Amino acid sequence: MERTSLSRAAILERALALADAEGLEAVGVRRLARDLGVTPMALYWHFESKQELLYALGDRLLAELDLSLDSRAPWQARLGMLVRSLMAVLRAHPSAGMLISELPTSAEHALEATEAALQLLRDAGFTPAEAVDITEQIVRVTTSLAAAGFEPSHSAEVEARKQESFRALPAGRFPRVHEAAEPMSRASDRDEFYELGVELLVAGIEAAAARRAR
Repeated sequence: MERTSLSRAAILERALALADAEGLEAVGVRRLARDLGVTPMALYWHFESKQELLYALGDRLLAELDLSLDSRAPWQARLGMLVRSLMAVLRAHPSAGMLISELPTSAEHALEATEAALQLLRDAGFTPAEAVDITEQIVRVTTSLAAAGFEPSHSAEVEARKQESFRALPAGRFPRVHEAAEPMSRASDRDEFYELGVELLVAGIEAAAARRAR
């Protein structure tokens, strides 16, 4: 009964919700079975081990990538869309970076994402070897950026004290810190921070393509 009533998709959806809410360490066969109201053996009908479950979960996350890239669009535009889509997945799911980094490249959605990235980088003029290295850089840099911590929002009083401490520094010795006292005293806007990171990554790849062309 459990084998037919419990689907692979349902298990992955519950595992993803659990990872998002409590962290990847909370995802276990016994915990999932309890949450789904079945015995652990019911999960083993679908996944032979916890590792296989985690691989499937990582591939499930890559299925959220928007790979509907218009081949007629400039490669730079397609690259920006792909990186922003990856960033959105990483931001939505705190455990995504770890799951994707350990995912076998033979996984279905991992292969589709890799193919899309390699194609647009080949369109940019990079060799197959360069395209592979740049694809890995994109994943690593975007994952690191998404995992970057942010200072919590401060009260106006705390921000005022920080700003005052910066402005108290000798302006002749620290002129740039002095003039940036206000933005350095407040928490960064999360959306703007991530968008700037994506823009810098894409711009760097564009510059590398331009240098290679020359």
